[in-house]
Amino acid sequence: MFENMLKGLQNLDTMTVSVEVETDEKGYLDKQCPASTCEFIFKVNAEDWKNIVRDEAVWCPMCGHEAPANQWYTIAQVEHAKSEAVQVFAGQFNQALRAGVDQFNRRQPKNSFISMSMTLKGGSNRTYAMPAKAAEAMQLEIACDKCSCRFAVIGSAYFCPSCGVNSVLRTYQDSLRKIRAKLESEDIVRQALTSSIGKDDAELTCRSMRETCLSDGVTAFQRYCEGLYEPYGKAPFNVFQRIDDGNTLWRAAIGVGYEDWLTSVELQALKILYQKRHLLAHCEGIVDQKYVEKSGDATYKPGQRLVVAGADVATMLSLLEKLGARLQDAATP
Repeated sequence: MFENMLKGLQNLDTMTVSVEVETDEKGYLDKQCPASTCEFIFKVNAEDWKNIVRDEAVWCPMCGHEAPANQWYTIAQVEHAKSEAVQVFAGQFNQALRAGVDQFNRRQPKNSFISMSMTLKGGSNRTYAMPAKAAEAMQLEIACDKCSCRFAVIGSAYFCPSCGVNSVLRTYQDSLRKIRAKLESEDIVRQALTSSIGKDDAELTCRSMRETCLSDGVTAFQRYCEGLYEPYGKAPFNVFQRIDDGNTLWRAAIGVGYEDWLTSVELQALKILYQKRHLLAHCEGIVDQKYVEKSGDATYKPGQRLVVAGADVATMLSLLEKLGARLQDAATP
């Protein structure tokens, strides 16, 4: 008497549930890196995901992990799909049960002294899946210089999800933006840490933030120059960590150098900041005679320790932005 129910159960063995994924208000789809060490969440324009991105390979904008296009659903989307599949299966099963109950009730003899009927209560009758909602739109929208794929992230992005290209300029700009974020958030960090771990530790942390900004700036400019220099050959190891040597290399390659874009005062200020970064990295910031001679910084004597002020970081940012823009124009073939 439950033939319909049995047939319904058998149909569940081959049943599939399709769950749509909605776009956000700007037309972007949510994606997430499948690498367990990353799981970076980003967005790709839906039209570009369909027309530009290839099924064979997609790259994570943060870590560069490569995987087929069907592996980039977000954890939230997967969990939603599982939940919806259970709901649909339950609805199908409930409908099969109701069909069995109705069949049983219809088969009862009429005008019988004893009559029986069955009633089914509860259960879901939904046999369709609700689409996965899109997360809030991301403000940083990027278009790949090579393939024009449009994608959006929070924070930074280094690789195009469609072609995997690492944009030297975008990476450089992101690095400088992170340094500026450190500098501008110092007061907020100090206030938050003072209330949680104390004034002394808060000040140590903020001092460390300023000092690492110099290192971050030198590294960012080094990587940027290495990327721009590739059409001219392989640059000597760490040559762009040294102002004079990097300048000489660029002048030989493109006919212009740093002194064409920076004043003598600006170039000297940058040399001092580079020497400060070197001293912090290799001598714990303790001034030696070599630093005094190389930097020309007369404000310190050997044995003192460097003090990195917010103004130092701001100066480095300004000069690196200026150099970066001029190099982009002059070094691009």
